[in-house]
Amino acid sequence: MNSTAKKQETAVLVAVTTQRQSPEQTQEYLEELAFLATTLGVQTVKTFTQKLEHPDNRTFVGKGRLEDIKIFVTDNPVDMIIFDDELIPSQVRNLEAEFKEIKVLDRSLLILDIFAMRAQTAQAKIQVELAQYQYMYPRLTRMWTHLSRQKGGVGMRGPGEKELETDRRIVQDRIAFLKDKLAKIDKQSMTRRKERSRLVRVALVGYTNVGKSTLMRRLAKAEVFAENKLFATVDSTVRKMVLDNIPFLLTDTVGFIRKLPTTLIESFKSTLDEVREADILLHVVDISHSSFEEQIEIVNQTLAEIKAGDKPTILVFNKIDAYQPKLEAFDEVIETEEGEVVVEQTKESVLEKLKQSYLTGKSDHVVFISAQNKENLDELRAKMFDLVKDKHFMIYPNWLEMPFTNFDFAE
Repeated sequence: MNSTAKKQETAVLVAVTTQRQSPEQTQEYLEELAFLATTLGVQTVKTFTQKLEHPDNRTFVGKGRLEDIKIFVTDNPVDMIIFDDELIPSQVRNLEAEFKEIKVLDRSLLILDIFAMRAQTAQAKIQVELAQYQYMYPRLTRMWTHLSRQKGGVGMRGPGEKELETDRRIVQDRIAFLKDKLAKIDKQSMTRRKERSRLVRVALVGYTNVGKSTLMRRLAKAEVFAENKLFATVDSTVRKMVLDNIPFLLTDTVGFIRKLPTTLIESFKSTLDEVREADILLHVVDISHSSFEEQIEIVNQTLAEIKAGDKPTILVFNKIDAYQPKLEAFDEVIETEEGEVVVEQTKESVLEKLKQSYLTGKSDHVVFISAQNKENLDELRAKMFDLVKDKHFMIYPNWLEMPFTNFDFAE
């Protein structure tokens, strides 16, 4: 029987180790790039790295490594080559000329594709489409190389350029149209946020795939999509909550990632406004990830860029259940008459040691939880309540005397 299943696309990943990036970091970035590809259903079959002072201006990698890649893709079925940094238009053109029919992508385009796949609301779809067109515009020249291949180069430059200029105008018009449409939606979003301005707002922030949506489901008891893939959700979700008769809003926002395309940050301005205008942040961290500290820095840098880095923040170290394989790091060696004895640590004792570790100094408010297994959520709720209560009573100093303190804010 003939299979009707769609053939899985395959990819080769390429990265450059520079003075600013160690070989270990390069390897980790490639693993993340492979995860991005997997999210789109693409299988990674080979990775190539090269150590350079900076990426080659013409083809990103040097001639020798470029030849290695060409030999591999000639001998093996490969659908695309994905580069771990954003390629400039001339690099894309040169690489496409080298690899002919094989698609050439970069990290930015991969992320844009994932956002396009994940977008659910009209606002998110417009934001992603705008970012795609803004990414595409300076790279339009490569789209018309098929003219010279089909009809030859001599005498075809004029018509090709006319087609290109027409296409540029179409893209410019589309960008203008999307910006106008997005501005109207942003205005509506701003009105909604103003209507909610009398309630304390708490925003979940963090690197992608750290468990924000799962935590949102646990805290708000709401159905929010969560999946073990990068950018499982790109739409912000707002839920009303009440803790001990104090109402507030909890918002789940899009995850951050290293090398996030600037066009996305620009297009998702209104979504990021949910973070900017929040009173309190829950910075969720995947403590089981080998580079969680770097991820903390990336999120902090992004928060600073959008002018949201000075807000009261609870640092939430999530996935302590997945941290279990590292229990041996906390094992103690005790000297006895029979010799050394290794005392294995329980999950509870490790949690206590984590609370006493240097990690607690990374923020004024730190908590260790497992959103998936509902572990230690009461401590998180208590910390949230303290911050929400302080902010709430600044807005409503006579709240306890008001007759509507038992008002049901649940949706």
